[in-house]
Order: sequence, then structure tokens, then C-alpha cells
Amino acid sequence: MSPLNGNRSDGSERSARPDRPGGSATPLCTAYDTALLDLDGVVYAGGAAIAHAVDALLTARDAGMRLAYVTNNALRPPDEVARHITELGVPTEPAEVINSAQAVARLISEQVPPGSRVLVIGGEGLRVALRERGLVPVESADDDPAAVVQGYGGPELPWGRFAEACYAIARGVPWYASNTDLTIPSARGIAPGNGAAVEVVRIATGAEPQVAGKPLPPMHRETVLRTGARRPLVVGDRLDTDIEGAFNGDVDSLLVLTGVTDAARLLAAEPRHRPTYVDADLRGLLTPQPEVTGGPGSGFACGGWHASVRDGVLVLDGDAGLGGGGGEGGAPMDGLRALCAAAWSAAGDGACTADAGKALSRLGL
Repeated sequence: MSPLNGNRSDGSERSARPDRPGGSATPLCTAYDTALLDLDGVVYAGGAAIAHAVDALLTARDAGMRLAYVTNNALRPPDEVARHITELGVPTEPAEVINSAQAVARLISEQVPPGSRVLVIGGEGLRVALRERGLVPVESADDDPAAVVQGYGGPELPWGRFAEACYAIARGVPWYASNTDLTIPSARGIAPGNGAAVEVVRIATGAEPQVAGKPLPPMHRETVLRTGARRPLVVGDRLDTDIEGAFNGDVDSLLVLTGVTDAARLLAAEPRHRPTYVDADLRGLLTPQPEVTGGPGSGFACGGWHASVRDGVLVLDGDAGLGGGGGEGGAPMDGLRALCAAAWSAAGDGACTADAGKALSRLGL
């Protein structure tokens, strides 16, 4: 049985349902043994800690939850990432960091002879991971590489590095990518990610890389091997990597709204992009998650909010008398959970196209 099988140690099944966010009667930090945390957009953005992240992680760990950082960003090696998280205020060991560089290095090592040269288009994290697998990083297409690997190299990566990749790929050298995230959060906003750089090489060569990062199986396997989690919770900000990766691994997930995904994108999510839980930030690890009740006929309720789809529009009604912690109808996250249930139920196996603008405006989202 896989350590990431999605079942609790007491035999109960995972919480995810395709038509609504899940509920948890106990805080998530006690319902799950390990948080598999994305970094960019979840713990930090542009190097600075996201609001409430440090205190939430320390409290979750004090409650017995193990913390593991699972990131598609291949730029920095685990010891550097661990040092950064420690400096932010959460003491972290390099072994607690799992990145897509490690996943892609393992993938390459299984397909080329030991000691092979690999042309690196990216940062130091790729070089460290390749050496860990007994491979030799090189810098030129003329160094007779057995593979080309491309990972996020930061905003200063020279344009000429893409040309080196193209020269080697044109000679028939197999191409690998750590991940294909098109964007990455930064302190100034959303910036191009490794996926955008991969597209440059793809357009120039017409080739297709083998990809290791979330949401694909090589990253899931790397996480299994390095964490040994039994009741994991994937925590992320991206539907197409973090949440889809959890879906592919059949484990529960928490989406936080501190990074790439906003409320409108969440409402339009198709089944493989629907998280088990949703919360504003990492403080969601510390609390129970409220149940969403109701159904398509009567609408869906959470806290003091009631949501339904009427004539192609998502409608949100609030009743402070139902409870929910103050304000019109209660907490905004409860309103969003009710809206998710209404949108996902109406969409079925597709993406909801109902207009959500007015409903989200009422929540300030």
C-alpha cells in the first residue's frame, strides 16, 4: 500500500467529494500526519513570508503535524531552501525539502548510463540533484551530453541558455523539464515560470520534454520516497499543479488563496482541480473545516451563507441568524465554500460557467 494512498490509519476513506469542499470536525493539523506544503505562494512570495504563514506552521508542528516542503521550483538546492525557511522563523532541515529537481534527476538517472553528462538549463538546484544521482552537469551542447534538463533559472537566466538547449535537442539529445508551471508568484506580482521558458524551447525545436514535477507521477513518487507520510495533506495555491497532483495521488488537499489561484478560478475548477478544503491562508491548518450542507435542489449552505445557481448566475444569500461569526451571513470563506458547492454541482464533470461576479463581490473576493 502506498504511503500516499489517501486512507486514514483508522481505515476511513479520503474526504474529497467532487461536488463540494469537505468538512473536518477536528483541526487539519491533527486530522493529518504530514503537510506537503508548496512554497511559492503558500509559505512565501518573492522571498518574504506570507502573512500568518510562520505562526501557523509553528502551531501546526507543535500540534504534532510533520512539515514537508514540496515545490516545483528547481532553482535552489534543499539546503538553501531549508536555510531560507529557517530564517523566516520555521526551523527546517534539508531532508524536509523535496523539489522537482530531485524528481527529474531521478527520472534521468533511470534512462541514461551512470556518470552521464547532462546539459543544465537552470539553477544550482538542478546541478545538486544531478550530482546526487551520480550524473555530471555540463554547460554546453558541445560537451556531448546524454540529456538536456531544464528548470527554473530565475529572472537573470541568460537567453543564450535556451539556445544551448535547442542545439542539443536538434542533435537528438533527449529533453527533460523539472516542471511546466507557466507562472511563479513574486513580491511584485506574478512572473513567468519555468513553463514559459519550456515553451520557448518547444517552439524553437518542435520537441516535447519529459516532465517530472507536479502534478505528474515522478514528483508524487519522489515525495513518497522522501517523506513516508501515512495521512498526508497537500497544501498549495495552484489548481493545475498542487491540487491536480493531490487528485492524481488520491490524497486530500487544502487550497490557500495567497498565491496564483483566486476565487473565480476556484469556482470554475473541473473535478481534478477541486481541492478537498479551501481557506484564506495557512491558518486553515489550525481549525476544523465546516461542512457544506444541502443539494442542487435546495441550494448549499455553509456558516451563515446559502448559494445556488439561478438562470446562469451564482446567487449568494446571507442570514446572520444561521451563525457564522459575524458580518453579512458570516465568514467570507464560508460563503466561498457554499459557492464552490453550488458551482461544482452545477458543472458536474466540467467547469462552471455561471456568472459569479456579484456573489464574489459580496464576499470581498
